[in-house]
Amino acid sequence: MDHKEKLAQQFITALPHARELGLTVTRIGDGHAEIAMPYDPRLVGDPATGVIHGGAVSTVMDTCCGAAVMSHPKSTGVTATIDLRIEYMRAATPGQTIVARATCHHITRSVAFVRAEAVDDDTGRPVAVASGSFTQEGR
Repeated sequence: MDHKEKLAQQFITALPHARELGLTVTRIGDGHAEIAMPYDPRLVGDPATGVIHGGAVSTVMDTCCGAAVMSHPKSTGVTATIDLRIEYMRAATPGQTIVARATCHHITRSVAFVRAEAVDDDTGRPVAVASGSFTQEGR
């Protein structure tokens, strides 16, 4: 694991909200990241169905996108969200881990561009997809 990958992993594990959501970095490097969020009844948005709240899904996706940027070979290692558009495709299946996967596909002097998806066990049908832009400071 190179310096940027270690920095991204350390940053994520240091975030209080990431710890509270139980986020785990499962893969990171070369502009790609994967973060898992285990099912937790505390994160349920609709008690009648047991479906995880969309805010928790958006948090894991945003965090994963930032990690992808931080691990990109052209990244400065410092980033913040400028804009993140999330399209919720369906409710996550209650009881299943949600996995976010992000790719930083382009970096300019000041902006990084990312695409991501979140899935549960039904990996062929995303729970949500996202695209966003993130800062690139100090380049």
